[in-house]
Amino acid sequence: MGPAFLIAALAAAAPLFALGSETWWGLAPCALCLWQRWPYWAAAGLAAVAALAPGRARMALLGAAGLAAFASAAIGGLHVGVEQGWWPSPLPGCAAPTAGGAMSIDDMLRGMPAAPSKPCDAATFLIPGLPLSMAGMNLIYGAGLGLLALALARKGRPA
Repeated sequence: MGPAFLIAALAAAAPLFALGSETWWGLAPCALCLWQRWPYWAAAGLAAVAALAPGRARMALLGAAGLAAFASAAIGGLHVGVEQGWWPSPLPGCAAPTAGGAMSIDDMLRGMPAAPSKPCDAATFLIPGLPLSMAGMNLIYGAGLGLLALALARKGRPA
């Protein structure tokens, strides 16, 4: 298996694992969790195209796949900050409804999404006792995958 296929498989594995965690373990994703998946799909697509591309185009696409993995890691870092209370989520769907301000119960009910969602500041831990949330794991995985993709792109670049 070539380096581009390896990156494509590893990139696709992350969102597929997240979908599996929802299906098999009943973990509910929040809006930021869902955002973290899109760059992986982009990385997988870029790497798959890289596998078919010639020479410099292959390395450029593989590098772009690495940057997409870094984008997911960055969203994961943002999510960890929200979980830790370092900053608020930039997404309005991440906040649990509150009765703050001058909102009435009717206003709160009208503002609720059709399907319940998990607040982004409620960390999800996959391994009990390990103080590393799913967002934290994504931060590490995305950064590692990005580094690997960039290293493979650099290694394959003609001198």
